[in-house]
Amino acid sequence: MDSYPQPARALVTKMADDAAAHPARALALQGAPGCNGHRAALEYDPHCLPLPCFAFEDALDAVKEGRAARAIIPIENSQNGRVADIHFLLPESGLAIVGEHFMEIHHALMGLGQGPFTGAYSHPQALGQSRHYLRERGIVPLSYADTAGAAAYVKEQGDPTACAIAPALAAELYGLDIVERNVEDAADNMTRFVVLAREPLDPVALSGAPAMTTFIFEVKNVPAALYKALGAFATNGVNMTKLESYQVGASFAATTFYADIEGAPGNPRIDQAMEELAFHCKFVRLLGSYRQARARG
Repeated sequence: MDSYPQPARALVTKMADDAAAHPARALALQGAPGCNGHRAALEYDPHCLPLPCFAFEDALDAVKEGRAARAIIPIENSQNGRVADIHFLLPESGLAIVGEHFMEIHHALMGLGQGPFTGAYSHPQALGQSRHYLRERGIVPLSYADTAGAAAYVKEQGDPTACAIAPALAAELYGLDIVERNVEDAADNMTRFVVLAREPLDPVALSGAPAMTTFIFEVKNVPAALYKALGAFATNGVNMTKLESYQVGASFAATTFYADIEGAPGNPRIDQAMEELAFHCKFVRLLGSYRQARARG
């Protein structure tokens, strides 16, 4: 609790108490009240009880320990790419992806008064999404654990030359002045969130509905292994919407891939593609199948 700035602590305590009383409705998120994760939780499930957690690991632990039924975690942004470390955290958590949510992201510049400001605090993703705006005004970007937490920190510090980039809700919660709205560099700024739970969804429950499946895999260390592995999806008519690589360990000898495909196990095309993929891989691990939140294309 002490990790949060003082202006956020009472809100965090109240929300944590509510979630503790009804853990089945609790939806864990990373950040202080008023952050984009808070907004996403309420958009995804208006009847949930948002449970603020200081770090992504804390939100995942809340689900593993039974303090929350689910967690909602940002995974990528249309403007600033993959959220740092998330590809490591999801597999390590042992949780399953059971849903996804897309949310338009709009940042506001807020502070104690109207400036001028010399430094702007926010989450690195928000700073990256507003980097041109800040550079043009000579405002130094200063990293903080989350957007709304940055707003609470500016309030706590009482420095009129410091500002925060956060959702407009944070200004309301922490008593800051909004100097300018929509300071993100791209008007179509969008973040994709995934929802995680202790148990995966039964693919049978997804039958007939547009679905997504997320998995990780490592190909065998032989020539053209990745080419052959991906051919499994082409020959079976399965659309792969995402493929990213990342290193595990310091040897740089093996690369792990993170992928999304349209469809779910139980579909003969998906089952055949995954069987062929496994033939060319050291391992394949499903992270979950879930309803598609928006059409890919």
